[in-house]
Amino acid sequence: MEVKNKEGRLLIVDDNKSVLNALRLFLKFEFEEVYIISSPNSLIHEIETRSIDVVLLDMNFKSGESSGNEGIYWLREIKQRKPDIEVVMFTAYGDIETAVKATHEGAADFILKPWENEKLLATLKSVLALRKSKMTVGDLRKREQDLKAELNRDERMIIGTSSVMQKVLDMVRKVAPTDANIMITGENGTGKELIAKEIHRLSDRYNELLVTVDLGSMSETLFESEMFGHVKGSFTDASDDRIGKIILAHKGTLLLDEVGNLPLPLQSKLLNVLQNRVVIPVGSNKEYPVDIRLISTTNKNLLQMIREQTFRQDLLYRINTIQIELPPLRQRTEDIGILANFFIGKYGLKYKKSFLKIQSKALDRLQKYSWPGNIRELQHTIEKAVILCEGDSITSDDLYLDLSHHFQTEKTATLEEMEKQMIANEIKKSNQSLSLAARNLGISRTTLYTKIKKYGI
Repeated sequence: MEVKNKEGRLLIVDDNKSVLNALRLFLKFEFEEVYIISSPNSLIHEIETRSIDVVLLDMNFKSGESSGNEGIYWLREIKQRKPDIEVVMFTAYGDIETAVKATHEGAADFILKPWENEKLLATLKSVLALRKSKMTVGDLRKREQDLKAELNRDERMIIGTSSVMQKVLDMVRKVAPTDANIMITGENGTGKELIAKEIHRLSDRYNELLVTVDLGSMSETLFESEMFGHVKGSFTDASDDRIGKIILAHKGTLLLDEVGNLPLPLQSKLLNVLQNRVVIPVGSNKEYPVDIRLISTTNKNLLQMIREQTFRQDLLYRINTIQIELPPLRQRTEDIGILANFFIGKYGLKYKKSFLKIQSKALDRLQKYSWPGNIRELQHTIEKAVILCEGDSITSDDLYLDLSHHFQTEKTATLEEMEKQMIANEIKKSNQSLSLAARNLGISRTTLYTKIKKYGI
């Protein structure tokens, strides 16, 4: 004999004990649990102390009463306290108006007395399935919100009190609440992605996803599939449908990291989507409207790339409504100590050396270094120092810094200044005759013109 898989917890509320017993006898083979009560006065206690899925609720309890008002009252009480419980109204009167009123108040369905077993069972099972479906959707929504919160969780490390960084953060606070497209420029390691995350965090889209696309590492062959998505069978390896990054960012923020690395042929495809705000997955003819806030980053000179015809001018106009330039670390030396101590605290905790401090000579060494790798290089330097440090404080020797970077930068700057001054002096000595100045300097006129332009003489 096949054992029936029973599921669902049912509570029946009716003042007729014969009805209660008959229903329990019939339904106990169909549901995991069947509870019965003859008075609605204990109804609230039952739903608050038991895990109930469906309530079968009589509409009239007082003798001679047929208005259904009692049932409506208890329906409201259930929905107020346990809105996820589904309620089926049970009445001996075919009053359609009362039944409709009950559904408007939140009842899932109603059953007339005398009932037909098959119809009653089908109704209760259908309502139980509705309850399970709502719970699944609610769980998925909760998981989706938890996922978004996890992906967007606040991991800010925007640290610094220098005037140049305060200007940057002021700009961030001004533009974040808008939907303006933002271009963040700066050298590698200056924290462009952190600024992008801060803009998203302060925007009205914070509860949606921030989707990052690393255009520097994306191959041309995968660009359309990654960005726009594809349908199953659209090409050899397309074994399943895939959602593109742009559609994934719908209602949220799309971060195009290192947009200057995008090859010219692909720039027109991206521009088309950004202009029309419509995505068509590879192998599909269905259009998907998208609502995104666009942030782009680059360490390249896009204006120079436009002159060299390696970057589209119309794409730059589209993505560069507001530009935020991040200063290199060598231009905010007053922040080096603050950043260093922050990273010492972070990695001291990670490597169980929370007692570590930094010696003044070591800090002075950090401030004299040029930091070609910017904050990212400082972070790695401090992590390495924390790991290798054997005492209770970080010394200059623990830093393993090559100060030739600093000296080389100073030397190069000095030579450029010397060359600029020498050219200016020669032009003045030659009474503004560029031909004579070029001959005296031992260079061609073309070279001289180039250097005049370079130094702004």
